[in-house]
Amino acid sequence: MDPILAGILGSALVVLLLLLGMPIAFLMMLVGFLGVWALSSFEAAIGVLGRTIYEVSSHYPYTIIPLFVLMGSFASQAGITSELYGTFDKWFRTLPGGLGVATIAACAGFAAVSGSSVAATAAMGNIALPEMRRFNYHPRLAVGVIAAGGTLSFLIPPSLGFVIYGMLTEQSIGKLLISGVVPGLLLSLAYILVIYAQVKLNPKLAPVVPGKVSLREKILALKGVWETLLVFLIVIGGIYFGFINPTEAGGIGAFCLFLFTLIKRKFSFHGLVSALFEMTRVSTLVLFLVSGATIFSYFLALSTIPQIVSNWIASLAVSKYWILTIICLIYLLLGCFLDAVSMMVLTLPVIFPVITVLNFDPIWFGVVAVLMMEAGLITPPVGLNVYTLAGIAKDVPMVEIFKGASPFLVSIFLVVFLITLFPSIALFLPSLMGR
Repeated sequence: MDPILAGILGSALVVLLLLLGMPIAFLMMLVGFLGVWALSSFEAAIGVLGRTIYEVSSHYPYTIIPLFVLMGSFASQAGITSELYGTFDKWFRTLPGGLGVATIAACAGFAAVSGSSVAATAAMGNIALPEMRRFNYHPRLAVGVIAAGGTLSFLIPPSLGFVIYGMLTEQSIGKLLISGVVPGLLLSLAYILVIYAQVKLNPKLAPVVPGKVSLREKILALKGVWETLLVFLIVIGGIYFGFINPTEAGGIGAFCLFLFTLIKRKFSFHGLVSALFEMTRVSTLVLFLVSGATIFSYFLALSTIPQIVSNWIASLAVSKYWILTIICLIYLLLGCFLDAVSMMVLTLPVIFPVITVLNFDPIWFGVVAVLMMEAGLITPPVGLNVYTLAGIAKDVPMVEIFKGASPFLVSIFLVVFLITLFPSIALFLPSLMGR
């Protein structure tokens, strides 16, 4: 069979099976297997299938995935989320939209010890939503803030988004994690500005919380952030200065947070089993997705389609930034139908060679890709953060949650624009790393 024709038919089959509801990991494995068989031999296809699944599941650096998931689970058990919210509530509650600002700050803090956006959304939904309701915040603003704040865990390290991107593109996971620090803080600030602007335009969205908090109370409240700060400095500081690699950092971070659950007497056997179950579930899901994407990439490489597309784009007489804009729009469109991880594994085999040909920095593009994945977490109709929050705020229609989260998409686009204009925002810290 002609390689290009096989590639086109295979891509069409992927879309068809996706529309029929087949799990994306298995449909990519199936199409990749059939494609390699058609372009090579059955023996080669079986060899690629077996070798890829084994190599992905046994590759030592990939143990970072369960360790990062375990960090998030132990952080939740240790009550770090509620402590962070309590601290930032004291500091920001008197500002316009202060409880929303405190929620974003707490989400950013929780993101520093957890790589799961869904976990962050669920945790903050249970803590911040009742408080905002108590002070008559408009439901749309309250749920929108939480849904958007949860996306920060996909960007601020330790981030599973960067881990998966690094696995698929063979880039340094350590540098990718560090590259998310400044953009993550910038996005948090942008979210806060969106809250401030909404409340200034319509003060009824967020009534002023009565009472004042003394400076002494604010300073005493800072004790609620020391655990997060310590773990973040150990994990991310260790990676940055080259003392430990990302996998070791995940193990140390998980151990530290486990110790906090013991010290604070919040450890339970049921909690441990739940944490291990979640770790196994997420790790298995991600590893199957990466295996499927790798097998599909073998097929695409044999079909020569990525090379043809890359060469064609390189020959276009247009700015590479127009092509980048089109890629971002594609991600925005796919975010309406696919979850963030599925988007990444489905598109990177084709898009990453294009990025390489256009001479964009692969670490920098990792930040852009993760930011666009974040947008997918809150865009209708398939926004995982929105679905998670809908299970908590059962009296708020899902359409209202999507409407509440939509203004925060502007923040994501703004940060993408800024790091495109000033790439050093993402690349400065990685360029100074120890190794």
